[in-house]
Amino acid sequence: MVHGGLQMESIPAGVFTMGTDEPAIRQDGEWPARKVHINHFFMDRYEVSNRQFEKFVNATGYLTEAEKFGDSFVFEGMLSEQVKSEIHQAVAVAPWWLPVKGANWKHPEGPDSNIENRMDHPVLHVSWNDAVAFCTWAGKRLPTEAEWEYSCRGGLENRLFPWGNKLHPNGQHYANIWQGDFPTGNTGEDGYKGTAPKGPPTGIDRVKKGGSYMCHKSYCYRYRCAARSQNTPDSSASNLGFRCAADTLPDYLK
Repeated sequence: MVHGGLQMESIPAGVFTMGTDEPAIRQDGEWPARKVHINHFFMDRYEVSNRQFEKFVNATGYLTEAEKFGDSFVFEGMLSEQVKSEIHQAVAVAPWWLPVKGANWKHPEGPDSNIENRMDHPVLHVSWNDAVAFCTWAGKRLPTEAEWEYSCRGGLENRLFPWGNKLHPNGQHYANIWQGDFPTGNTGEDGYKGTAPKGPPTGIDRVKKGGSYMCHKSYCYRYRCAARSQNTPDSSASNLGFRCAADTLPDYLK
């Protein structure tokens, strides 16, 4: 199940407990816990990388929505002083998010940045629409919210994380999240301050599952399996990537 750096895992059919009766972020709709049946499917082992997305763009000439809009949101701690000096607005409820002109998948922190040494990192600044376009090109689709959480739980019931309830079992880091005090100081104890290499039937917004290098229990405790949040289909940011799923394994991966 390996082809050109792409790897998919076979996820068996089953029943699992989705959500939680002890929501940490109640307004996100993490609750209640309920039994959900899942059919057999395939899921990408890793998020889509810059290298893979570049192949898609080179083959199709695709232009992401961030490129069309001319800007995208970037965490201020990742920006150069020059870029920050040119920005005069921020998100009121989260002032560490800044709209950066020229920020897109090829320039994650704005025009003075590039992905030359990050080709194996997850592609960033891709919207839900962009992700759908890539998955369709690859003969796949985006996973449903239930499929993502089912895969995340890995057969474990009532666990916070894919590996259990302890964030750092045996003192080891199992997720690339924020260490230190958010948003003022990321110590990068897990080895990375940024990215690391590796729904309902109707509605306008799209569900986001999984944490990021900006997640911290004091603010964004969304690296739990049951956690969820939302974005509009055309939104993009410097901490949001994606992975694909498929009902059957594409021929080129067999």
